Amino acid sequence: MVGRRSVGILTVIIILLAMVASGYGLLSGHGADEKGRAGWFTSIRGEKVELYGRGIYQYDSFSVATQAIAQDGVTLAAGVPLLLVALVMSLRGRVRGRLLLAGALGYFTYTYASYCFLATYNNLFLIYVMLFSASLFAFILTLRSLEREKLEGLFKAGLPSRSIGLFLLFITCMILMLWLGRIVDSLRQGTAPEGLEHYTTLVIQALDLAILLPLLAVTGILLIRRQPFGNLLASVVIVKVAALLTSITMMIVGMLKAGVHVSTVELIVFPAFNVGVFVCLYLLLRNVQESGGRE
Repeated sequence: MVGRRSVGILTVIIILLAMVASGYGLLSGHGADEKGRAGWFTSIRGEKVELYGRGIYQYDSFSVATQAIAQDGVTLAAGVPLLLVALVMSLRGRVRGRLLLAGALGYFTYTYASYCFLATYNNLFLIYVMLFSASLFAFILTLRSLEREKLEGLFKAGLPSRSIGLFLLFITCMILMLWLGRIVDSLRQGTAPEGLEHYTTLVIQALDLAILLPLLAVTGILLIRRQPFGNLLASVVIVKVAALLTSITMMIVGMLKAGVHVSTVELIVFPAFNVGVFVCLYLLLRNVQESGGRE
């Protein structure tokens, strides 16, 4: 009971702070003169980087700021409502609610970890830190409450675990090849990797290679072996990946609107993955057995 109350309080704090952070990220540079950018900056590696030059992301590169704004839009329009709905369902004792809540909290943990370590220092830094901390501990508490359930009874026998597991392994391999290709090329050539710009290291790639991809791979293997814990992990990582791919899709839309070239492969692959992940999420939630998870 104490754990549920703590999760509820932390989730409300996350919702309020996320509305402030994402709302300010979206609106702080709105209406500013497009010519008001901070111009070009020469990084310590001698790379010319175009800065965004306005709003809260004024000292970030134009590329990263554009992606952050798209991320803020997804967080405000989809992440916050999902968190609120999941919390209400969870408080009503619904297993689907707790599964969605764990996945949504995983998304917020990843998102604001990246803001803490990647975004150039700005006035929202302490809010990013609070969001990262609250999301992380609420995620741990929610996952622990799910682990205490009888996992064998959470999902119906008809869940297509093998198909979902194979799909997750496929996504893992694709992202792994993408990131390693970029990193290995830079190491071989002795140059800065593509996309480093004026930042100190590859934060997103580090998070993906150290946490997200191993988690996806383990989840996929457990699903293929039809291990009950794999179903639990899948419900968490699929919500997070769905939110991530939605953000990437919105980034692509923003780039197209801005007249930035997007490859045909990106236009096809990322939206296709996005649809596939939402199908997996639907299959998982449809096969939840609520009666097996009520206390």
